[in-house]
Order: sequence, then C-alpha cells, then structure tokens
Amino acid sequence: MCRGGDRGAKVADPAVGAGGDGFVARERVRMGTITINGQVCEFMAGEKILDVANRVGIEIPQYCYHKGLSVPAQCRICLAQISAPNPRNDNALEPMMGGKLLPTCSTDAAEGMVVTTESEKAVANQKAVMEFLLINHPMDCPICDQAGECTLQDYSYRYGRGHSRFTDQKVKQPKKDLGKNVFIYSDRCILCTRCVRFSQEVPGTGELMIDGRGNQSQIDVFPGEPLDNPLASNVIDLCPVGALLDKDFLFTQRVWFLKKTPGIDPITASGDNIWIEHNKGKVYRFKPRTNMDINSWWITDEVRYGWKFVHSEDRLRAPQRREHGVLVESSWTRALNQAIKTLKDSSATGKSSALVVSPMLTTEEAFALTTALREVDGSIRVYLGPVPMDGEDRAFPNPSAPSGKFVMRAEKAPNARGVKRALEASGAYSGDFDAFMSAAPQLGAVVLTGNYPSDWASDRIAQAISDADLVLIDTLNSRLVEMADVVLPSATFAEKSGSFENVDGVVQHFDQSIPTQFMSKSEGQIGNDLLELARGGSLDEHPPAFGAMIVDDQPGQVAEGSDSVSLPRGELYDPAVVRASMGSLSEYFGGLKVAPESAKVESDMVMVEL
Repeated sequence: MCRGGDRGAKVADPAVGAGGDGFVARERVRMGTITINGQVCEFMAGEKILDVANRVGIEIPQYCYHKGLSVPAQCRICLAQISAPNPRNDNALEPMMGGKLLPTCSTDAAEGMVVTTESEKAVANQKAVMEFLLINHPMDCPICDQAGECTLQDYSYRYGRGHSRFTDQKVKQPKKDLGKNVFIYSDRCILCTRCVRFSQEVPGTGELMIDGRGNQSQIDVFPGEPLDNPLASNVIDLCPVGALLDKDFLFTQRVWFLKKTPGIDPITASGDNIWIEHNKGKVYRFKPRTNMDINSWWITDEVRYGWKFVHSEDRLRAPQRREHGVLVESSWTRALNQAIKTLKDSSATGKSSALVVSPMLTTEEAFALTTALREVDGSIRVYLGPVPMDGEDRAFPNPSAPSGKFVMRAEKAPNARGVKRALEASGAYSGDFDAFMSAAPQLGAVVLTGNYPSDWASDRIAQAISDADLVLIDTLNSRLVEMADVVLPSATFAEKSGSFENVDGVVQHFDQSIPTQFMSKSEGQIGNDLLELARGGSLDEHPPAFGAMIVDDQPGQVAEGSDSVSLPRGELYDPAVVRASMGSLSEYFGGLKVAPESAKVESDMVMVEL
C-alpha cells in the first residue's frame, strides 16, 4: 500500500489475489518504502519493484513477467532508471549501475530506492522494444481473437511510436496445432516464454520450447510431444498477445461483447475460482479467477471445458408427466401436482418414499428441496446422491503459490459436503447413496435429482428403482426419463446462484450467469413451488427470475428482442433467504466467501455511435 500504517505491521497482501480476483489475506512484513514514478510506496519482504508497482496500481509495461512463474527478464520493456542510497557515501542517493536501465521484474525492492519509468532514457527504451516487437508482427488485429484484450495493442498505443519505420519484407511464420485445445499463430508471438516456463514449472511436462534462432525463433512442441497435459490450456490465458489461441473459442465471439460472472468449479470438488464469460444467455468460455488459497492462477482443462452440457442438445426442455402410460409434455402446475400425488399415493399404500439429493446441487437448494418434500410426505427418507470418482488426486508443482502445489481432484462433484450438511440440518438424512441402493427395492416412490454433466444412470441404478414410482429432477435426457412418472427439467450451475463447499471445507458463493434455459427451473425454485402447492396454494404466472430473460445488448450488437417465457411459480427462490432459515448452520455460513460482482470483459476498444 502507499503511505499509511506503521512500519513492521502485518498487512494483507493483495498481490496474492487482488480485489475482484478473489482477494485472500496473507500476512507479510513491511520492510520499508520505495518511490516509483514519484509515488512513495511501502514494500514487503521479497518483493520485486514490479511486484510493488502492480500491487499499488502503478503501471509499468510488462510482457514476460507473471507472478506465478520464474523471472527471465526477457522482454526488457519494464526497464527503469533506479537510484538507491549508497552506504559508502553517507547513504547519498546515486544511480545504480552508473545509470544503466535495470529490469524492475528481477530487481529487489530496497529501502530508499527511487525508480522511474518516465525518464527520457526509460521512455526511449519502451518505444524501441515496442518497435522491435512489431517489426514482423502481422497487422491482423481485426481478425485476431485476442483483439480487445491484447497488451500488445494496449502498449503499442501507450508506449509505441505510432508508426513503423520498417519497410522490408516481414518474416512470415506458420500457424501450428500444438495439441488438443491450442493453436499457435507463430508470427504473432513475441517470445515472452511464459508458455514455455509454465509447461516446465507447473505441470512439469515441458512440452514447449523455443526452436530456431534470431528472427526464425518460434515456440514449438518437442517432436512427438503434443501439448496435452491436464493444465495445458492455461498457456492461452498466459499469452499476452494473440499467438496462443483456444480452438474452442476461436472466431466465436468478440470479447468486448462478453460479460463475466464470478463462478466456482461446478465439475469437481476443488472449488476453483473461475470467470464465466457469456453473452445473450450463452456461455462462451471459462477463465481462471485468482484465489491464492485454492487454485492460485490456474484451472484444469477438465474444468475449463466442462460447461458444454449447459447448451447440450440433450437438455430437458419442459416438464413431462405420464398419462395413459405415455410421457407427455405438461405444464409446471400439472407436473408438480402429479409429483405430489405420486408421493402421497405411496404413503397411503404403506410404502416409504425417498429423496436422493445430487452433490451437484447447491447447499441452499438441497435444504429447500428437502424441506418442501418433507411437508408433502413427513416420513420421506433423504439420501445423498452418487459422488463420482475418477482415479486419485493429482498434485502438480506450483512453486509460486503458498501451498507449493496445484491439485487436480479425483472427486467429480462440487458440493458433496455441503449437500450432506444441509440434509443433516433438515433432520431427515438417512445415509449416502449406498444406503439408498440397499433400501431402494422396498420403496414405493423415489424423487431423484441429477444435474450431472453427462449421462449418470447406470444399469445398477435403473434396476434398483425399477419397481418404484419415479419423480426425476434432472438436466439431461437419459434412460431414467423413460422410467419416470414425472420429469421436471432443472437448471444447471450457470443458471442459478448459491454456495458450494469444496474438498477442504471452504464454503464459497457464486452468482447466476445466464437465464434458465427453455422451461427449466432451479431445484430451489422447484422446492418452493412444491411447497406452495402442498399447502393448497397456486402457482402464479411470473416472468423468469433472472430479470425478464432478456439479455442486455451492449453497444455494437444487434438487438435480438425478447426470448422471455412466463413461468408459473410460487415464492421466488432466494439462496440468502434459505441460508437465514438454516438456523443450525449459521456458523457454517459465517465463513461464506462472497464472490465479486459481475462485470463486462474489459476491452481497449472504444465504441462509437454511427
């Protein structure tokens, strides 16, 4: 921080996860003060000059530097003139190295230093570096996926010459397929080596290298070694220019039209912090959101591309109920009333009913749905749904993170612990999924929730519930749909808000990103609707809960009108209201980490009206 506080006090270090990127407080000791471009700032033990500048918001141009990687001081655009007290001359302030420009990324901050990147010498270096970087760079910004979030564009405007003095033939380099998810446009590359260092230092697989010399140098894979490790696509985020591109996102959307909503890993138990970037009700990509206590700067490719089921052709689009032995589309009111009748008929025959709550649901939804169904059938048993596992946890080196590692979780459910905790708080918890499978043959009716990203209905599950009346609450089509008496389409993680508890017991909140798709509802809203009908009420027509299901148009877009649908519902589901009603879990939610607000993707593009 700049000017304020006592020397030697403990402070939170936003450099480890700044503000909207998941601020995490860590204690570090203030060591002294340093002056950067006329601003007096306090620095902490082990910080480089560039660290201090980044932390307090002083812009020093940088390409090769990244907090999570080693420091090669390669791009040279962060060079500055530095003066420091000379203990041999009564601590008189003298230029370091005789006034030679020094890299701020690799120079330790020290008491009394004076740093300037605005001197004539430093500015001349910045312009020279930008001129050399752009000599062979193609002028394809209009078709480049990085346009709008490219530091080469930004720095060319702020630190470049504004024109090119190079008149010779540009060196043309190829486009290459580096691996499953990554293209490289080599002629855009500035050889910052972020991607090379990442592959060597974090996954430890080292597939990338610099091949060639001089102006023929280019990033490439070693022969027979494609870029195919579980963290490979982080190199796309690391690339400061448009060289490394995501095959999945290529030519799909201009970044200045995207909005980003903070989210939590919805696929595994890691609790990784992510940005969900979307436009007009459609998700386009996930990007990591910095949180040094959980995922640091990275996410796995499994999480990055795990959202595709949100827009799957197999999404359940409308409620269905069985009539004369055939499933037919139905209104929400008729389908929910038939679900209530199914449970009551089972109870009337003396058979027990069961609710199976998926670990893919939020903690609040699990509690709301359980509370509602217990009012329909006071004796209903409640079980935790199946928790998918895939092998064992894998740890990767992550030297710059506090834990020193990045862990890829084998548990493929985001909230098994939170759901179990909610079921226990409801007072109706009867056991895990194995306990349900043992009890299934004796059950008269089963309410089964899914929300898994793929078909999860095994032969074993189908056989176990084959004799029971089935009410299915799920997102994707499966064999269970044909077995069900009532099918209720539910919302995915992107269409709801709530909290997940990760494998380490950290409880984190996330917000709704896009409107509910088709006629689906969140499991929490389904619970509220069931409660309303069970109490003799009725469902009123309302616009969807997420505004009016009209995704706002940003400047430059063509308005697509409204795709809103009026849906009947009871009381509007609100996770905060549910949390307030979970009295026994007040301490549990006391440590809830609230995500930053949604925002538009920052762009350097100036939009003008024509």
